[in-house]
Amino acid sequence: MAKIVDLFCGCGGFGLGAKLAGFDVTIAVDIEKTLQSAYARNFPNTKVTNGDLSKMGAKEWAALLEDQQIDGVIGGPPCQGYSRMGKGDVNDPRRSLLRHFFRTVNIISPKFFVMENVEGLLDEKNSNELFDAIKVVDKKYHVLPPVVVDASKFGAPTKRKRVVVVGYDPLVMNAISIAEILSVNKTAVTVKDAIEDISEPVPQQKDATQYGWTKYRTTKTLSQYALKMRTLPSGNLGWPIAIDYLKRGLVSGNFDTKHHPKVSARYGSIVPGETDPVSRSKRLSWDGVCPTLRAGTGADKGSHQAVRPLHPSMPRVITVREAARLQGFPDWFAFHNTKWHSFRMIGNSVSPLVSEGVLSVIKAKLAPVIHANMIAA
Repeated sequence: MAKIVDLFCGCGGFGLGAKLAGFDVTIAVDIEKTLQSAYARNFPNTKVTNGDLSKMGAKEWAALLEDQQIDGVIGGPPCQGYSRMGKGDVNDPRRSLLRHFFRTVNIISPKFFVMENVEGLLDEKNSNELFDAIKVVDKKYHVLPPVVVDASKFGAPTKRKRVVVVGYDPLVMNAISIAEILSVNKTAVTVKDAIEDISEPVPQQKDATQYGWTKYRTTKTLSQYALKMRTLPSGNLGWPIAIDYLKRGLVSGNFDTKHHPKVSARYGSIVPGETDPVSRSKRLSWDGVCPTLRAGTGADKGSHQAVRPLHPSMPRVITVREAARLQGFPDWFAFHNTKWHSFRMIGNSVSPLVSEGVLSVIKAKLAPVIHANMIAA
């Protein structure tokens, strides 16, 4: 099976898409243990390594790889320095990690790589930094122009746009084109398709072993999307505890968020599609898609929780499981026992459906290379 290394892996959205596309994710690296904890939980056979990629060189990678030949490197360097939603600080030290992604590609020397980041990376104040970072890449790689992909085109019920940069070695892979990546155009999925069968939340518990398990809501019919999200994982994926619960019709991530009665009343008055003037939370529409889910900040930045969308018909913000469904994570995927860390995981992640779509196109190019002179012969 073709092997992948996942850099800046977070909770595993990119890696999950790689697995769904038929790759084996052998190594996953991130600097933040808490966000990375979900990766170890849901990918028990992956070597999950806590490390600072800016300080990892050839020696460290040789020890990790143990002579493995890697087919692909994927990753999404921290995006806060380029985000349109935040300050987009040009002096943010995390911006240098973009260059370290490409430096690490050179060390591992895979057949291809895929880097993703926020759409703001192509803004005028940021784009030169991207193109300068790409210059770090070994000249053996053919690097496609950066392209913006929309998660809703890949079958996810969210209008989340990301920049994707793909590079490959034309001596060992067949040609890849942007048109092929953008040709992925799955059936549109709505908020209703995604979360109608998720039950109302249960009271938050302080017990760290509890993950907000609830049974599904009874509905007359289930969308194809909901059926897909409920499906048990194949192969060596998943946390045994979550899988056991799911077999009994129970899913995690359903702790509630307490709202003051006046806040609940205000939320209840917001028309679907409109935004609450105080919290700036947008109310979802059953027949629409979700806006980009934001991550919030870690303890080092003051533990700021990002604004969450409002449920389409209930006077509250969405739950972790509803956010996971809207981002494209299946129900067996378990995050964290706290809402704060769980929402950070989801907001920082690549939609697994986008990752699966892009990497499925690339995997088909791993077949024996066909060059023009071979066809002529």
